Amino acid sequence: MRSTQEVLESLREALTGVGVVLPSLAVDPLTGAGDEPFPLVDLGRCNVRTAERLASVLRGERPPVGAYVVDVRDGRVGEVMGHLAGRVQLRPLGGGREWGCPPESTGPAPQADVLRARVRKVNREGRMPC
Repeated sequence: MRSTQEVLESLREALTGVGVVLPSLAVDPLTGAGDEPFPLVDLGRCNVRTAERLASVLRGERPPVGAYVVDVRDGRVGEVMGHLAGRVQLRPLGGGREWGCPPESTGPAPQADVLRARVRKVNREGRMPC
């Protein structure tokens, strides 16, 4: 049987592989310090977005909530906001009106496109009047 630390690292890798990061993931210090042969794994706390993404992954939704994808039908890049009636709900990275897309018409968004859209959004917010 693998050690608790090995199992913890395996879980961390698996979660990271599907885009979920649990920042407080650790071996429970109380059970880890005792004579218990199998200490508990503390999944810790996370924000609502991370919890929503984890639930989406566990439901087997593809692409999962929170992922950045490109709608291959027209090249628009969006963030997955949810799944409704067999369609993926996407929102433009800079904000705006959501649109529906069949899951088979999505592909992974190029990192450069995601970064470019985020920079545009930050720049636009910086020019807004106070």
